[in-house]
Amino acid sequence: MKERDIQVMFGHRNKVAGIFELKLCKGKSLPFCSLAEHQERALLAASSTKGLYYKISDFPMFAANKMRYNRPKPFDCMYLVCQPAYVVVCFYEPRKKKRLYYIRIQDWIEMREKADRLSVTEKVALEYSESFEDYLISKEAE
Repeated sequence: MKERDIQVMFGHRNKVAGIFELKLCKGKSLPFCSLAEHQERALLAASSTKGLYYKISDFPMFAANKMRYNRPKPFDCMYLVCQPAYVVVCFYEPRKKKRLYYIRIQDWIEMREKADRLSVTEKVALEYSESFEDYLISKEAE
């Protein structure tokens, strides 16, 4: 299981509106440093009145045959203001669980500042999360 696998499932199952940074934890805890500074700044900006402007990169093309590497982009850019912004942590154990915790960026920062350790456990993630989803139980049974 890799973060890109969680990304695919998240894209199909997520019902929460907002901006998300997904993190995958295959152990007992996720280091706070797994959220890079630029990601934290972007989530904070998008959730504030300051806002975040983001230009979607133009996809490169092969000059000779005009073939794209990826699908065409949906639009050129976006300006996000006062949007709910989350760090979504997936605690994963093979064949046992895929639990996702939606933690608002402001709560993530508070959690990190109050923590007596350098990582977040699943118990603490639950405490600070706004929403919780168990993919293995609730969706794979369907």
